[in-house]
Amino acid sequence: MTDQQHDVRPVPLSRNRNYQILWGSQVVSLFGDNATFIVFPLLVLALSGSPAASGLVLGVSAAAELVAGIPAGALADRWDRKKIMLICEAIQAVVTAGLVVALWSNHANVPLLLVVAVVLGACESVFRPAETACLPNIVPDEQVGGAVAGNAARAYIGNLAGTAAGGFLFAVGRAVPFVVNLLAHGFSFVALLFFKPPPRPATTPAPLHRLGAEMAEGLRFMWQHRHIRVTALCAVVLNLFFSAFFIVVIVLARTRGVPSGEIGIMAAMLGAGGIAGALAAPYLTKVLSPYQSIIAVFWALTVLTPVAAVIHNGYLMGLLFAAMAVLPPAANTAIVTEQLLRTPDELRGRLSGVLGVAAGVAAALGPTLGGALTEAVAGTEAVLICTAGIALVTVLVTASPTLRHFPVVETPEKGAIDG
Repeated sequence: MTDQQHDVRPVPLSRNRNYQILWGSQVVSLFGDNATFIVFPLLVLALSGSPAASGLVLGVSAAAELVAGIPAGALADRWDRKKIMLICEAIQAVVTAGLVVALWSNHANVPLLLVVAVVLGACESVFRPAETACLPNIVPDEQVGGAVAGNAARAYIGNLAGTAAGGFLFAVGRAVPFVVNLLAHGFSFVALLFFKPPPRPATTPAPLHRLGAEMAEGLRFMWQHRHIRVTALCAVVLNLFFSAFFIVVIVLARTRGVPSGEIGIMAAMLGAGGIAGALAAPYLTKVLSPYQSIIAVFWALTVLTPVAAVIHNGYLMGLLFAAMAVLPPAANTAIVTEQLLRTPDELRGRLSGVLGVAAGVAAALGPTLGGALTEAVAGTEAVLICTAGIALVTVLVTASPTLRHFPVVETPEKGAIDG
């Protein structure tokens, strides 16, 4: 290899056409998703007057994501990933358009909203493994960490902006948030038409009845690689307790008389901290080893969660949430980068699907646990119980020999990336 070839540098992510198409299309799509997610309960409540039905629509959406997430990874490894993403965007646009028509014609009802919520949740779950599996094929190995961090920032931006806009759009008109979501998915579909990932090696499609065996293969791969297995289990338990803690804090804020506006800002600050953390992640992963990045998250949450018990101001609680959200993106970048680069392309979709289902289980059970705690004990005690759960996991993570020897990622140009 000549010296000139050694001097060749990869195109930065800001000029990587495929990455920019994928990033830009999905930040718009996520904005639409979050704008409608926040108003779904409000719309159900307006149509039915039933708080139970209002909660049901979010529950069935989460359930649909979990159920669809089980085969989603295998489908991403079996089929053309670009086509999967296009089909998911098209279905979401069509279903949302149908809901808009029903709202404008006054034919919308709770059963229809439940169907829409199920379809949208399932499509999101199928889309994610296909997109994640594409990432190492469209950016150089040494840029995968930056791309993962960029995607984390994208998710926080879409969540923060969409959630903030959803309530305002609903106040303008019941159908308006869904019109915005329709336009968002339409834009994303058109943008993805120009997405051109490298072709994958041609293979003979396996019979459809082999889908179950392929899903099991992905699960075995995850379980046989202890770094993936341990980090996944730690993330599930941490997400479980933090999701419970989040609900406990919201309820505690209400009981202490914090105004709704402050609670909204408080929740939004979690997203603001996440954006800051995602932007800092590429730099933090250079100065911290993967093990240091991971345990820093657990110790920070262990120290910060009990502080919520003595805060009575929504703005201060928002600052606490922001502080909690700064470090996780760096740890997530280190973990996901290692997983993607060490997983064969033909298994990346299944790995992403398995991890997505695990995260979804924690996200679904956490709020239930938080709600049960707020009914069983006082708010301050519930915060301390969540803190104890997080602290226990933190001790196990800190002592884990598997995480202590979490592998560094090797890239063609730089060799081992030593954090």
